Amino acid sequence: MFRHSGALVRHASSAAKGYPVAPWFCGPPVLHELSIAMPNTIMNARSNAINSYMRSFIQFSFCFLVAIVSICLENAHAQHESSLKSGQAERGHQPHEPRIQDTAADVAGDDLFVGELSPEDITIGWLSLFDGESLFGWRAACDADWKVVDREIRVTSGEVGLLRTTTQFDDFILKLEFKATDATNSGVFLRTSPQPTSPVEDCYELNIATPDLSEFSTGALVGREKTDVIIEPGQWTTLVIRAAGGNIKAFVNGNETVNYHDADPLGRGYIGLQHNSGEVAFRNIVIKPIGVTPIFNGENLDGWDTTRKESCEFSVTSRGELRIVDGRGQIESDGEYADFIFSTKCYTGAEGLNSGVFFRCIPDDMMNGYESQIQNQFKNDDPTDPVDCGTGGIFRRSNARVISSRDMQWFSKTIIATGPHVSVWVNGYQVTDWSDTREPDANPRRGRRLEAGTIIFQGHDPTTDILLRDIRARELNPRNR
Repeated sequence: MFRHSGALVRHASSAAKGYPVAPWFCGPPVLHELSIAMPNTIMNARSNAINSYMRSFIQFSFCFLVAIVSICLENAHAQHESSLKSGQAERGHQPHEPRIQDTAADVAGDDLFVGELSPEDITIGWLSLFDGESLFGWRAACDADWKVVDREIRVTSGEVGLLRTTTQFDDFILKLEFKATDATNSGVFLRTSPQPTSPVEDCYELNIATPDLSEFSTGALVGREKTDVIIEPGQWTTLVIRAAGGNIKAFVNGNETVNYHDADPLGRGYIGLQHNSGEVAFRNIVIKPIGVTPIFNGENLDGWDTTRKESCEFSVTSRGELRIVDGRGQIESDGEYADFIFSTKCYTGAEGLNSGVFFRCIPDDMMNGYESQIQNQFKNDDPTDPVDCGTGGIFRRSNARVISSRDMQWFSKTIIATGPHVSVWVNGYQVTDWSDTREPDANPRRGRRLEAGTIIFQGHDPTTDILLRDIRARELNPRNR
């Protein structure tokens, strides 16, 4: 810092700016030449003058340095306070928009729990129904030996019946793989009741059976539409089903087997895997809800109420994102939803931020609804030990079973609520499977609220700085029967 070459540079810079320049910065060789040319008395006087000047210059330099450091500290403190108050923006101005990469890979990092889904799958809305390790999100409706082995759901014997999801779905694309023997009679049930009584009354059944065992062979819709597609037993087979209203299409290994229309369709129900006879295995079970419409237009706050904004600021970025800065406060949907599906993508602007998505809220009340938490931290380097309920958990009711999102990365969240049951997926991975068993009450803080209510995004505190995009919701179709 105090090398001779550095001093010369600093001397030139000081002179150019008009600051006082000490002769000492001319360097020791100049003083050596003076000492040879001058008598001792003159040299002593010259030396005293130089020493006095040097002391003055050092005092001046020290004071100047202290002033500069003080100004820098004050500016840093002011900038920090401004960041906490308004997301690095002055009040009354459009907040500065963070520079964020917008790629599919940013929606879910490589270290996250995402089941069998790729980042691209998550981006376009696919949800994993089977995590490859457990039967979380499933419930056996029969006494059969359902088990998870080698990332497969297997059943070999037991009572005829279903292993079905705990969540109901209406319109969707379902993809899975199955492996059956020539003795297998099984099926994949759509929009089913927990214990269906007839494949033409209270469910749709895509059969898994050889033509020797059933006239509705693999890929046929039992009791409704047959197929002539033949598969080889003992091989993994891909099944894709699209159910939209009364229209049901099915494809086995890419070949269309069903194109059926029901004039009086079942509105919604569970996904079921059947044990009838023989062995069968299932894996890579994923679903994509369809027909979920935007409730945020990406241009302005039409359709949203900011009456209870309090300390929050809400804005729409040039990329069409809803930005929430500061808190406490809320922004509330005009629409109300009871049994519904909701999805969004979220970005937290700093480590450890806290926010939430409230649903079935009492309109115009302050955050009075069920809260699906946004909090990406966890304890002891263990993603299964969330801080403050965890992203996707239902605050004060059910913790997220794992933190599958990270701060300062885009993540997706999907909520499906039917009656007292709530499921939540984060980055396509199911983290919540919860039913409200409290006594009924119009106030969700006191009991089970099933009535329609608004959706609220929370500004939690002065550190809040989050982005939301692709905000969608709709009511689920009624069951009908």
